[in-house]
Amino acid sequence: MSYLNMKDEKLLPVVVALNKLLADYHIYYQKLRSNHWNVLGKNFFDLHIKFEELYTDAQVKIDEIAERILTLRYHPMSTLSDYLQTSSITEKDNLKTDVDMVNETLNDHKILLEQMNKVIEVSDSISDEGTIDLIGAYIRELEKASWMLNAWTKSTNGSLKRSTQEI
Repeated sequence: MSYLNMKDEKLLPVVVALNKLLADYHIYYQKLRSNHWNVLGKNFFDLHIKFEELYTDAQVKIDEIAERILTLRYHPMSTLSDYLQTSSITEKDNLKTDVDMVNETLNDHKILLEQMNKVIEVSDSISDEGTIDLIGAYIRELEKASWMLNAWTKSTNGSLKRSTQEI
């Protein structure tokens, strides 16, 4: 029974892009767990909680991405060796400063957002609205998390750009 109005051969690029995103999310998830366990210093309480919040969110997204791949009638990638081989996010030394942890997490967000945009692009080319909707929400949420982490890296007397244009 075909419950989708899309042909398998047209879905394959979407599935490949989703599997890469799945691999990226798995490595990102594990790095967040490591940060959660290994953060030290005066920012311990804030970052310990933030890293837990981020990895809990990543865990949900991992499941949803895999389930989207299954919805598209393919098996998701599911081995650690495949994730390590496929992911653009790389493992790093787990003993680093809190600032390095946040900066590396922001870099991982950039990689995730790039892959999400690739998923949107291939999904749009075949009018796969279900995948577009799922990943579009992820982009919005990750951009917000990135803004918050980026704000954490700034000095307290910093400021943002101002709009000089009137409406």
